[in-house]
Amino acid sequence: MKHLALALIFCFTYIETGFAQNEGDQFFAEGLVHEIRLDFLQTGYWDSLVANKPSETYMRCNVTIDDTLYPDAGVRFKGNSSYNGPGQKKPFKIDLEEYVDEQTHDGLKQLSLNNGFKDPSFLREKLVLDFMNQHGIAAPRCTFTRLYLNNEYWGLYTAVEDIGKTFLKQRFDNNDGNLFKGDPHGSLTWKGDQQSNYAGDYELKTNEGLNDWSDLIALLDALNNSAGADLPTALGSRLHLDGWYGYWVVHSMFVNLDSYVGSGHNYYLYHNEDTDQFEFIAWDENEAFGNFKMNLTEQQIVTLPYTHIPQPFSQRPLMNRLLQDASLKQAYIDRYCSLLPYFSNEAFDARIDSLADLIRPHVYEDTKKTFSNLQFEQNLSQDVSLPSPQGQFVMAGLKSFISNRRAALVQQVDLATCVTSTSNATESEGLAIYPNPSSGRFFIEAKGEPVISMELFNLNGQLLQTSAERLENTVREWQVDAPAGLYFLKAVLENGQMKTAKLVMGAN
Repeated sequence: MKHLALALIFCFTYIETGFAQNEGDQFFAEGLVHEIRLDFLQTGYWDSLVANKPSETYMRCNVTIDDTLYPDAGVRFKGNSSYNGPGQKKPFKIDLEEYVDEQTHDGLKQLSLNNGFKDPSFLREKLVLDFMNQHGIAAPRCTFTRLYLNNEYWGLYTAVEDIGKTFLKQRFDNNDGNLFKGDPHGSLTWKGDQQSNYAGDYELKTNEGLNDWSDLIALLDALNNSAGADLPTALGSRLHLDGWYGYWVVHSMFVNLDSYVGSGHNYYLYHNEDTDQFEFIAWDENEAFGNFKMNLTEQQIVTLPYTHIPQPFSQRPLMNRLLQDASLKQAYIDRYCSLLPYFSNEAFDARIDSLADLIRPHVYEDTKKTFSNLQFEQNLSQDVSLPSPQGQFVMAGLKSFISNRRAALVQQVDLATCVTSTSNATESEGLAIYPNPSSGRFFIEAKGEPVISMELFNLNGQLLQTSAERLENTVREWQVDAPAGLYFLKAVLENGQMKTAKLVMGAN
């Protein structure tokens, strides 16, 4: 397999969680820029692609991925605003099995090729999807590829993993449940118990022949119609709440409002057969770092409250109702606190620089991109503005956004409330610390899994202390030297998982 670039990428505490030797591991490996060639034999193929766009009909096309030819694959245009933008650099969807059964690349059947139409840095989608995968939040993987159309270089694209049965089997170890896409209006509001009432709001992607939406309707019933006191139990039995909290936190933290937390779409719900709960799955992260404004100013974007709900509140019941319940709101705050240490310039800046070094020559060679080479360089760290009918449209610099957004969140989130109890033991995400609060010496237990390494962070995301001594039993003692205050402990387990918990220092 030929790769146009192969580099060692510095990745902030990159932890693989369940992706060992799975489909797509080679394609989505770090440090690669792939080459994909689309060779159309039809004359006037571009006009046919345009004509087929509304019906999402695939055209036959010979697709070559890193020197491996896949004849008679299916290719079509995709996207909404990304498709309707100016220029010829349109987004594509590839289905290797559309016309040839069992034709896959590294086990992958489909890929989405995104054009970065609003991203001078080319990095927004990659950074956010990597972040979610690193922290156990269900999301597709992403990599870079050069795209050629009939031997003409069409530019640098991000290639994003398909949310389908291969993805579901990897992440949840089953794939026969109902998979719904929350498009075009997946607000999760109640419209009665008739399936037909929801047909224009969601898309069923699996089990289309059975076409049974009763599980989704039961979820919506529990969310919208349960009495306040019954909501935690009723909703928790239908929805994996921690997975939803992870989705919510990341989209709030990175301010991607082109999602359920803003526009009310761009997500999947999968009915996990093993748990009988729905799983929230992220999709379409190209508008992260505040690029989808919803009539908000740049200052409002950066300082957006972590409890923000677009009006009317009733149209986002999965946020509105949970914030009205004290225990569910606290669980959301706790999830925010567990992820906030990793949202910092210390964590991201080197990663941004390394990825920019990887893709820079391919960006410079891309003559069909929306932005200039100078704007690519500038947007890594500072805002880039373009004129629009509404005035100047500002695309936040990646590093400056992280700095400003983090400062706002630290002020907003009452981090003291992250510790909900002053009991002798605190457990978060399966990691127990006791005593907690602590005077410096404490014990860590990870539910039967040996702890390989530990790191202590302050609220600014700075790494203060590390312990990398392997422990064969499941309870570990650690002595840290830190002033009184709130900290976050991260532990890497023998099975490759990462667990985080809150630690209060200064009490006896």
